Amino acid sequence: MSETSNPPARDTLTGLILLLFRVNNLTLSWGDKLVAPFGLTSARWQILGAIVAAERPQPVSWLARDLGANRQNVQRIVNDLHGEGLVAFAPNPHHRRAQLVLLTEQGQQAYDAAVESYNPKADRLAQDLSEADLEAAHRVMAALRDKLEHENDAQERA
Repeated sequence: MSETSNPPARDTLTGLILLLFRVNNLTLSWGDKLVAPFGLTSARWQILGAIVAAERPQPVSWLARDLGANRQNVQRIVNDLHGEGLVAFAPNPHHRRAQLVLLTEQGQQAYDAAVESYNPKADRLAQDLSEADLEAAHRVMAALRDKLEHENDAQERA
């Protein structure tokens, strides 16, 4: 056994990862129900949110990177959003083929309606959870994300 092996931590991490899978699935189902009235799914809402959060229009590959998602999946969803008039494409001065993705007025309205519906439900979910606990959970999740990104990058370079 290597000196860095830590079975109790490994077992605890495994339990956390299994819980994360379940929470992710429940969150996606919850989100789908939440945004369905606005013609969205959790995945579509997530991409609209990434567009809103970006400092400037980005190509699909950058949106996928920011979301930690597969570029092809993001492209498929962006194409669907475009077909429904929620996003538009603009020329990218830095890359001829990688167009920039822009939110349309209709897309902004759908996103805003989803957020308006989300806020009171998020307040209810946060009830009885201390801000300190939520911040600690956020720190652990961010650390796991960073480690997984590093691990994935190392595997892609190998």
